[in-house]
Amino acid sequence: MDDPNWPRASAWARGTEGRLGLLGIPLHRASITPGRCDLAPAAVRAALARYSTWDFESGVDLRDLPAADLGDLDVATRLPEEAFEAVSRAVAAALIDVQALVLLGGDNSITWPACHGAGPLESLGLLTLDAHLDLRGLDGGHGNGNPVRALLADGMPGSQVVQAGIQSFANSPAYAQVARRENITVIPVEEVRARGIEAVVSGALDRLAARVDRIYVDLDLDVLDRAFAPAAPGSRPGGLAPWEARRAAAICGRHPKVRVLDLVEIDPQRDLAETTVLAAAACLLSFASGVAGRKAP
Repeated sequence: MDDPNWPRASAWARGTEGRLGLLGIPLHRASITPGRCDLAPAAVRAALARYSTWDFESGVDLRDLPAADLGDLDVATRLPEEAFEAVSRAVAAALIDVQALVLLGGDNSITWPACHGAGPLESLGLLTLDAHLDLRGLDGGHGNGNPVRALLADGMPGSQVVQAGIQSFANSPAYAQVARRENITVIPVEEVRARGIEAVVSGALDRLAARVDRIYVDLDLDVLDRAFAPAAPGSRPGGLAPWEARRAAAICGRHPKVRVLDLVEIDPQRDLAETTVLAAAACLLSFASGVAGRKAP
């Protein structure tokens, strides 16, 4: 039963214009683990019906933050190379009209073209919240295992990349060596726990903001512990808790240089009790609450 005193976040997110944009990019054909991440944009939108618009902690009501749902790009049947122009142009066009943009993947391959849309790369910073380095080679083409490697190859300086939440036994020495060689800042999940999510994310944003004009945040749901993200194919035991991801998203939303947040690596067919899509929807709402705290343009 609908309660007029309990406004649903799903209704808020169906706007046609606003300070915050929402765009689905259902790329999935080049995933290391085959699945249906293309179903995630619809699943996350549906999960918003389980949430209200009221951020109890900050006192923000998202109804005061106009949001525009820009729909989904027709890219589900394409490979990342084939979808590159469509994705990069759509992101660039969306950013003309909004303060911040949330991208609903799709797998992590969307980060490569979307960063180009948010660019130029020489003045763009990248913060990844991810269990993996995403530095696999490009010989076999672009996919969800190498978006960061692809961006480096295209000219993004490694000093403008911070990767937090990286897990042991989810990466390799060869790719760790690439990260060191390229001067990427890598923060293992153990360090995140020791320092605290607020200190890590705030510090990463400050580090990047001193170097760049815009920041792109890639929130791969496999950064969460497997218990909280069964629908993320690459999630492992020992990852972050949902409250840490939500806090990270809120901090990113508040930062004036953060223009894009992507939420990727969710295969709804693998989910249990909507655990993963609810976590992703909560991150979206927390990011939006942070954006609401910015000064309106």
